[in-house]
Amino acid sequence: MQVEETAIPAVKIVTPKKHGDVRGFFSEVYSRAAWEEAGLSFTFVQDNHSFSAAIGTMRGLHFQTAPLAQAKLVRVSRGRIFDVAIDIRRSSPTFGHYVGVELSAENWRQALIPIGFAHGFVTLEPDTEVLYKATAPYSPANDRGVAWDDPDIGVAWPLPAGGATLSDKDRRLPRLKDVDELFL
Repeated sequence: MQVEETAIPAVKIVTPKKHGDVRGFFSEVYSRAAWEEAGLSFTFVQDNHSFSAAIGTMRGLHFQTAPLAQAKLVRVSRGRIFDVAIDIRRSSPTFGHYVGVELSAENWRQALIPIGFAHGFVTLEPDTEVLYKATAPYSPANDRGVAWDDPDIGVAWPLPAGGATLSDKDRRLPRLKDVDELFL
């Protein structure tokens, strides 16, 4: 397993080893012991799987508040995404900054997004499948978000000519400056 820091050190890229032969490949995508050895201590309690048919499908930018705030480990099993983590820790020197990284079935990279970050992605290929582990269960009462197109953050989303395809919920998310419940 390879662990890389990003421009915001709390967000990491974790690339598991992939062993291939004539049959295909095998990869241990998560091992608690290997993670602890690498200094990463997370207890995941829920696995999620999303399928997006069209290029330009936008999901996010989401986060959960305490006591059910979530860290996430995000990977792509089919297709390709541009994955984004925005620092929403008010006391952080990188508050309001983001990290964007391409994750794909081909590059086998995973994004480790700690508590205190809003997360989202846009699909870059049709029929994309994203899997992610979370450290807390989904809680509608704690579910929050930030507008994907907040000009104060300025994410450089690689969108198709037709723009993003969003859920009604994601279309109504507030700008970061209008979100009351953030992290310290």
